[in-house]
Amino acid sequence: MKYNPPELRTVDVIRYVTPLREGGSLPALVEADDEFLYVLKFRGAGQGIKALIAELISGEIARLLGFRVPEIVFVNLDEAFGRTEPDEEIQDLLRASEGLNLALHYLSGAITFDALVNDVDARLASQIVWLDGLIMNVDRTCRNTNMLMWKKELWLIDHGASLYFHHNWDNWQEQAKRPFAQIKDHVLLPKATAMETVNKESKAILTPERIQAIVALIPDEWLTGGESPFSSAEEHRQAYATFLDHRIANSEVFVKGAQDAR
Repeated sequence: MKYNPPELRTVDVIRYVTPLREGGSLPALVEADDEFLYVLKFRGAGQGIKALIAELISGEIARLLGFRVPEIVFVNLDEAFGRTEPDEEIQDLLRASEGLNLALHYLSGAITFDALVNDVDARLASQIVWLDGLIMNVDRTCRNTNMLMWKKELWLIDHGASLYFHHNWDNWQEQAKRPFAQIKDHVLLPKATAMETVNKESKAILTPERIQAIVALIPDEWLTGGESPFSSAEEHRQAYATFLDHRIANSEVFVKGAQDAR
């Protein structure tokens, strides 16, 4: 089957609707020039651009693996929004986020996944646990599942806290081969009894070519600046690809860690 590399649309914010204060990074519901509503993740929020990169990479990996993920788009935020916002905290966030940001399509009417109410079979649970072991996602716990039920289907959201290794690039090659200790807190771990089968299937999908296509989506402007330890945007981009390729090649390590934790 021919592989079609992912493409992301770019939209412009035309209306700031409301802050979503349940998120630690203060995301917001906005309307774009395509007349759709989006959950906007700000580059000026606490974890900065790295959270947007994690959201982009992890969300598109999840989509490639067959999960339902809201459409991810690049979002231009004009400086005018910071001038007209009366709330000082939000005004500061808007001014710090002028330029290119990231957003997910808003799933109107979606409800938070509840493991006590919503049933997930062993295969799907194993697939999600495998994904979160790969991307080192600390946010799929009972306290914060980051999953939604929309039109009776399960959707994955909010991957900005994944790939946390990139907040400190020291020994990143070694981190790629380590188990993911926080998997012990995963909300679906008790049901993840098909990890070995899922591991083989997922590794076959996530080829180096496909990983390369996903990291190629990261804008250059997100990869340059004073904090970057790399000499160019392309070198920085390739570090993400190498990390993911190594982690996929050594997936048995985080799979065993999950099995032991379960």
